Amino acid sequence: MVAARITVNGKETPISPAAPHTTVLDFLRERGLTGTKEGCAEGECGACSVLVARPGVHRPTDWVAVNACLVPVAALDGQEVVTSEGLATVDASGTPAVLHPVQEEMAVRGGSQCGYCTPGFICSMASEYYRPDRCANAGPADGPGDSDGTNGTNGTNGTNGSDGSDGSEHGPNGFDLHALSGNLCRCTGYRPIRDAAFAVGMPAEDDPLARRREQSAPPPVATRYTQDDSAFLRPGTLADAVRLLRERPEAVVVAGSTDWGVEVNIRSRRAGCVVAVDRLPELRTLHTGSDHIEIGAAQTLTEIERRLDGAVPLLAELFPQFASRLIRNSATLGGNLGTGSPIGDSPPVLLALEATLVLADADGEREVPLSDYFTGYRQSVRRPGELIRAVRVPLPLSPVTAFHKIAKRRFDDISSVAVAFALDIEDGTVRKARIGLGGVAATPVRALATEAALEGRPWTAQTAEAAARVLRTEGTPMDDHRASAGYRSAMLGQSLLKLYARTTEAVSS
Repeated sequence: MVAARITVNGKETPISPAAPHTTVLDFLRERGLTGTKEGCAEGECGACSVLVARPGVHRPTDWVAVNACLVPVAALDGQEVVTSEGLATVDASGTPAVLHPVQEEMAVRGGSQCGYCTPGFICSMASEYYRPDRCANAGPADGPGDSDGTNGTNGTNGTNGSDGSDGSEHGPNGFDLHALSGNLCRCTGYRPIRDAAFAVGMPAEDDPLARRREQSAPPPVATRYTQDDSAFLRPGTLADAVRLLRERPEAVVVAGSTDWGVEVNIRSRRAGCVVAVDRLPELRTLHTGSDHIEIGAAQTLTEIERRLDGAVPLLAELFPQFASRLIRNSATLGGNLGTGSPIGDSPPVLLALEATLVLADADGEREVPLSDYFTGYRQSVRRPGELIRAVRVPLPLSPVTAFHKIAKRRFDDISSVAVAFALDIEDGTVRKARIGLGGVAATPVRALATEAALEGRPWTAQTAEAAARVLRTEGTPMDDHRASAGYRSAMLGQSLLKLYARTTEAVSS
């Protein structure tokens, strides 16, 4: 097997002698690329973000920003990475000669003070800069704006507040500020950073990273990287993976490493064997059949969001509230469900959608309703050696849906309570109700009593208020540092009243 290697800013370098648990962040800094910073070591601040060439949704390659502090460098065997240092055009001596357009706009608009967070912002901004479908929402493309913001696709040439002066999260250049939701700045303030984001134009025709999108991303390579008594293994096929897990039942299975990376950094956990399944082709499918939609468990949330393109409205409502874009660029449904966390954001939504899981091992596959999957705190029916291969969402979808996430911050936060609704309302009567809850019990749960209180009854204020009283009693909410039990119960009931108010407002309008 070929020695594990990674291409950084166009130069190929061996991963050895890095330990298998070494993060991309530490690997880069040890090689002098210190623009990549460690701020939180758990994917919360974005100071470590870098660009990775990944198979594209709309083109052969997308430049995707990820948290370098979470990803093991061995997971990028055979892959291409660009850091903040690699964005600028350099001269023959290797000295930066021409700033990248994103770097230029950040500089002229005062987007940096201490500079600690700036390289991470730059990489996240560059990922959005190169997003192929960004131009679909852009205004007139006259080129990059001047430093005073008076021409080009900048923050002042839009209409009806599209310059962002009204708090808009999309600029006239199509830039989506959610691309920066995982980046924190502690001293500059976000206004000049936003101004820089809304000022960048479209990539020039001779931009090398733009041209790189037209070529295929590096294919995943089977990896067997060992140092001392530890190993990082990437099987080539699902059959290889389940066979390996039967041989090594103690192995830690990772996809985007957004959970395991925190365990490694914050809790200093180490594993004798890590098995990566994020690039297995059998886990990266998306298929719409006559009676269900099947979503591969190892697709990232960003890939699912863009490929579904709103086809499942409840998922479309979930995605912007699920952590940050940086996390969604790596995190997977399989990983979110595999951890068994009672505060994961996807389980309530998938419970409301009546999803089932396809579990695979060396003996074959079985399908399990998600409502039967969780058996206790971070426990499930998944057997040793078994993988979540796919999530199946049955069709047709309920027409009335909503996802309410109650948290201390609007975005990029852990839920205190999460509630997902899927209702069929015909002729003013609730024919079917499915409600998924997170954060109110040892596992994600269905609100069965509330569903029964709704079904067969008219969708009126009286029904909603009665059902809301039932919903307040569902689960076993507890007091902790995120919320009190009383607050959680109150938010459960309020969420149903909010749904009723929204549906009646839609009808009246």
